[in-house]
Amino acid sequence: MSTTIILQGFGLGLSMIIPIGAQNAFVLNQGIRRQHHVATATICFLCDMALILLGIFGGGAMLASNETLLSVVTLGGVAFLLTYAFQSLRRVFKEESEDIDVGEANAQKGLLAVVLGALAVTVLNPHVYLDTVVVLGSIGGQFQSVERTAFAIGTVLASFVWFYGVALGAAKMSPVLSRPRVRQVIDVLVAGMMIYVAFLLMQKWITTF
Repeated sequence: MSTTIILQGFGLGLSMIIPIGAQNAFVLNQGIRRQHHVATATICFLCDMALILLGIFGGGAMLASNETLLSVVTLGGVAFLLTYAFQSLRRVFKEESEDIDVGEANAQKGLLAVVLGALAVTVLNPHVYLDTVVVLGSIGGQFQSVERTAFAIGTVLASFVWFYGVALGAAKMSPVLSRPRVRQVIDVLVAGMMIYVAFLLMQKWITTF
């Protein structure tokens, strides 16, 4: 099994996973609040792994060949990203006079609510399907047998490292990241990233169709 192809999959996997704004923002926020952040990372990772494997081992070509379905997924992704960007910007202008009380935040949501939230920003986010199933699937589908498996291992490993890294890193830095001014900066950056990704998706859709 080629280490080079595993590393190639790892690099491409990160490049696809990192820009998925809504999903990463949710994981980051749960980490900052130390609110079932490991469970959140686990759900996002397992969903991503399933979609990546589906795309690489056949699903990507099927979705890419259906222009109507691809258009629906693309436009849905744009709408989803813009909606989440609007919510992030709205939080920026919300007045906050004190740091987040982590203990109080933990009490606000149970595990079930967090699990459902993680599933929503993953399963209901059409942009996830475009990056994992279509893009990674199309690239991975070009490899044969063992090399395709090596590519899949690399992309899945990238998802694992990223989601657990964000969740655990945010939890560790929670005392700093939970300050209102810092969270406002994070929300602005998240909103900007999602608007940019939505623009790229729309631009690609116009060019293609």
